[in-house]
Amino acid sequence: MFCEIPAELPQDKGIQHEIDLVPGTKYCVRRQWPLPRDQVKAIDDFFESRRQAGQVRESKSPHSAPTFCVKKSQGGWCIVHAYNKLNDGTILAQTPIPRKDVIIDSMVKSIIYSALDLRDGFYQILIHESDIALTAVSTPSGILWEWLVMPQGLKNAPATFNRCVTHLLRSVRDFAPSYFDDVFVHSRAVNGKPDVEVHKEHLRKLLGLMRKHKLYANLKKCIFGASEIPILGCLVGKNGVRPDPEKVRVINEWSTLSNVKELRQFLGLATYLCKYVENYAGKIRPLSQLLKKEAEWKWTAECQQAFDAVKQGLTEAPILAVADQDRPFHVVCDASDFAIGCALMQHDHEGRDRVVYYQSRQLKPAERNYPVHDKELLAMKYALAKFRVYLLGSGPFVVYADHITTSGLSTNPEG
Repeated sequence: MFCEIPAELPQDKGIQHEIDLVPGTKYCVRRQWPLPRDQVKAIDDFFESRRQAGQVRESKSPHSAPTFCVKKSQGGWCIVHAYNKLNDGTILAQTPIPRKDVIIDSMVKSIIYSALDLRDGFYQILIHESDIALTAVSTPSGILWEWLVMPQGLKNAPATFNRCVTHLLRSVRDFAPSYFDDVFVHSRAVNGKPDVEVHKEHLRKLLGLMRKHKLYANLKKCIFGASEIPILGCLVGKNGVRPDPEKVRVINEWSTLSNVKELRQFLGLATYLCKYVENYAGKIRPLSQLLKKEAEWKWTAECQQAFDAVKQGLTEAPILAVADQDRPFHVVCDASDFAIGCALMQHDHEGRDRVVYYQSRQLKPAERNYPVHDKELLAMKYALAKFRVYLLGSGPFVVYADHITTSGLSTNPEG
């Protein structure tokens, strides 16, 4: 599992990669272009090693995609196929992608964690026999190869890989959910058995399945028996969920913005972390105004304050609790002249009030004209919609709003 992957054709894992073409698609051909000598050698060496492993063979296919090289950051070349034409003619597979929030929510009450990184997973999946000819690629040396295993670059390859891993590890998904090539193991004490022993048992079951199905992991990227592990841009541990410190550092070190492109880049990263920031939409309003088509770029003191407020909000972000469906929730709502916001909250086992999730959005032009009472109601409606997956079926919950006229809703049907 942690050794070098055998240079051989893998066993059939029950799922093969299929390429379904759009009706009417004929030949997917792009001409190979010349490359520098060192890249040609790298390509030839690559295909010779794959040929010896039984993963490619020479082809007579009417299809052909060119091959080229991309420089690796650590040196050497990454071999890439330009499957653009084939991908344009391929029907998109409607395979569900695992949701980050669902994975994290499954870890509630866990104490100890491990994370495994699967390696070269694409080459462990066979191409369906009828679709092998579609994978044909040319090289600058004038050889046409076709793949017997799933190469990088095919439109639905990530979906096939994720489906395969999910299928093979289905029996352990309660404590080892997967996200493409990442597998996260989480455990807690059960029936008097210590959490460490439970975790060892979970790892044994997972590694047994990996050994059975010949899934390989990159030992250098694996984490075992930790109190906290990185999961898709955040850190999850026994105390809750917090943003990745590296992403927060990048935002904090961002210098003052000078154009719309830089603003989009900044907001793209900041918005990814907005669940940790109270009233995020209200904080960024001066910045989002600069993104309007008719807006003239002018960095004002108000923009700088908003820029700094986002940085401060992420720096001071609380560690969010993992939602516990066995405990009651409560919701806090608020509305301002320009935005509405809400927080899903719970009391933990020590009675502390913990934030599970922040949500907010800016008001539409018509909504800004609402009276305060209606804005508060809009915030409540927004909160119930955003947090419905937690609130439905969880038992009674309390909604807190800061406008006195909303307190009579439960007793006055007229509003």
